[in-house]
Amino acid sequence: MKFVGAHVSAAGGVDQAVVRAHQLEATAFALFTKNQRQWQAAPLSTATIELFRLACERYGYTAAQILPHDSYLINLGHPDAEALAKSRAAFIDEMQRCRQLGLSLLNFHPGSHLRQIDEATCLARIAESINIALDKTAGVTAVIENTAGQGSNLGFRFEQLAAIIDGVEDKSRVGVCIDTCHAFAGGYDLRTEADCDATFGELERVVGLRYLRGMHLNDAKSEFNSRVDRHHSLGLGNIGKTVFRYIMRDARFDGIPLILETVNPDIWPQEIAWLKAQQ
Repeated sequence: MKFVGAHVSAAGGVDQAVVRAHQLEATAFALFTKNQRQWQAAPLSTATIELFRLACERYGYTAAQILPHDSYLINLGHPDAEALAKSRAAFIDEMQRCRQLGLSLLNFHPGSHLRQIDEATCLARIAESINIALDKTAGVTAVIENTAGQGSNLGFRFEQLAAIIDGVEDKSRVGVCIDTCHAFAGGYDLRTEADCDATFGELERVVGLRYLRGMHLNDAKSEFNSRVDRHHSLGLGNIGKTVFRYIMRDARFDGIPLILETVNPDIWPQEIAWLKAQQ
């Protein structure tokens, strides 16, 4: 079964994200459990947690269909010790918030070396950060998102994702989320069925599809292999619709959240309906 949805707003409370997903006729959704551009957030109240859980129950969403995303401020590979400690504490808090809400996944961008440390050191630091977070939490899987490789961001090559996973001690609580726009911008072609076969074959060979916990379905305004992160609506960018049809018809992508982060929320209902119709 395919779970398809979008990254919806949690304005007015995290339970409102559930309502918005339902209004889109989505069978999956993503959300931020706190303001993604601030370090601090008030703890989740008992009432907030209860409202979220009740909304999920009412509209039929399980943890397997929900892919929360952490704060954009967090850098688990930060070269500065003080900033790294701040990011690690914030990441642990994000995982604990997911646990309180009954969620089992936390999607995050791996980190950036900021041109101050080498790639291998940064990747090892990210893995160490994950180990620390997993040791201090329970029940939530750390889901590493591939990046477009913009600036000093790591995670744009499958080998980098594999290196992080290799350094994680508890392999049962680590996974990956593949963003199609990021993959395309990072040098993995997706424009034809043959391209999709090659790219997902390489993902299986280098990382292992057993680690795939979610996907972000985005077309790209950016050019192939440009290392520029610019999303577009499905079929309106440089990737085209082939890969999205391919994903919807391939059982390897069953049972995980398939999340739109496309640029026009007004057409999310149509995009979700189109994706469902490809099965």
